[in-house]
Amino acid sequence: MPSPLRLVSLLLAGAALAGCATTAPQPPAPVTQPADIPLATVLNKPLYQMTPQEAGRYIAHMQTSEPDLRKRIAAIGRKNLGQPYSLHLLGEFPYEVHDNLPLFSLKESDCVVFAEHTYAMALSQSWEEFFWMLQRIRYRDGVIGVATRNHYTEMDWNVANRWLVTDVSAELAGPNGPSYAMTVDRARFLRTRHHTVRDIPVENSRQAYVAKDAVAAIAGQLQEGDFVNVISTRNGEYWASHVGLVVLGPNGERRLLHSQAPQVREETFASFIARAAEREARNAREGKPGQVLAGFKFLRLNEQITVPPMAPQPRPGRPAA
Repeated sequence: MPSPLRLVSLLLAGAALAGCATTAPQPPAPVTQPADIPLATVLNKPLYQMTPQEAGRYIAHMQTSEPDLRKRIAAIGRKNLGQPYSLHLLGEFPYEVHDNLPLFSLKESDCVVFAEHTYAMALSQSWEEFFWMLQRIRYRDGVIGVATRNHYTEMDWNVANRWLVTDVSAELAGPNGPSYAMTVDRARFLRTRHHTVRDIPVENSRQAYVAKDAVAAIAGQLQEGDFVNVISTRNGEYWASHVGLVVLGPNGERRLLHSQAPQVREETFASFIARAAEREARNAREGKPGQVLAGFKFLRLNEQITVPPMAPQPRPGRPAA
């Protein structure tokens, strides 16, 4: 049995040999800057197949090549046609460790992620600005956290982003248009869904919307880039079950551009309503109590957009000494 001194010598020798067996340090690979990426390479790819560097190149190109914000929103959204749909896609990682889902994904989207990415890219000139803008849209005051995320479309997202869009549903529906009462208990939602404790009072509101049968009559008043909330009902409860963007077809017809399983698609409102009716009829035949399409809320993209400053990410609390 070797002596302790001999054992130490053997371990040191092994460590030295292991060090000799490693490859020599290599210089870091050059970082590809967005400006170095050929524009043709970027334009020939859908957005969901781009790297962040390529997406940054595309964002900068769109800012200079399409000065009209509404048209830029439509073009960027269409650049993602065919993007795979995935629900429960994002989280706050690495800012929070409640889940390990990341803050962004180019490869997939759900309906809200698709709209947020499209708006953020259209308002930005670079990847860095896009990532900043995305958090400004997704979180109250831009403060990243599960408790500050705009979870409820009507009472969080629409309200926090009034600098970007304005609810015109009541105006479009008219004085006798439909509405529904909505109550949100954010404290309960955060506690049961995200294991996060916050003292937030229950809030009530009344939400106007355009009935599905009235959409054809007001469609001509919709503008490209407007935000759409799809309103569904079940057991007397109403809520925004889906979102999308208004785009114009080749003949000026208003279409819905949105992310819905299995992928991002563009269709007329009549087509969307017809597909919902088919699903509802199928559910009825099978005895399933599925949701029913009630109508839509429409939020007008503001003519003058002033992006508010973003609050700094707060310093995490420390345990008492």
